[in-house]
Amino acid sequence: MGLDEVGRGPLAGPVVAAAVCFKSNNPPVFEENIRDSKKLSSRQRERWYGFLTEQDSIKWGIGLVSEKIIDQINILEATKLAMKRALKDLKIEPDYLLLDGNFLLEDLSISQKAVIRGDEKVISCAAASIIAKVARDRLMLRYHQKFPQYGFDAHKGYGTKQHLSAIEQHGPCAIHRLSFAPFK
Repeated sequence: MGLDEVGRGPLAGPVVAAAVCFKSNNPPVFEENIRDSKKLSSRQRERWYGFLTEQDSIKWGIGLVSEKIIDQINILEATKLAMKRALKDLKIEPDYLLLDGNFLLEDLSISQKAVIRGDEKVISCAAASIIAKVARDRLMLRYHQKFPQYGFDAHKGYGTKQHLSAIEQHGPCAIHRLSFAPFK
């Protein structure tokens, strides 16, 4: 099973993780095109999200941790918690975990390995990165409807010039991470 997350760096919104498990040893025939979500366009990610989430041979789960919890426990611990929540959402216990990154999840009885740049090297991590990215982007689009003055539809909460300008003009909103600069 592969695990990956998105949203560690933004100034607003949750961190979202996904867990992906291929039921057979043979991943989907389109594997050569499944890659790190950062290397795909929004349109390509949406297409792959649909494919990955509709296959009977692929099991997946999502976990998210809100900006409020991020502020309480820090982004690394929130990332680990999101990954554990994605595993729980999966509702099956994998034999082995491959985590994108340089850390392991504590308090799990499952064997695991951290893979730096796992989303570039491991197909299940790449698939997890796509599912997590699309799920988070869709959530940020909903937040844009509630807080249009921040432009979440464009930058998804990352610290762009547009976003920083909106923060300066309007102050933080309910989904900003107050433990992050520029709020500290």
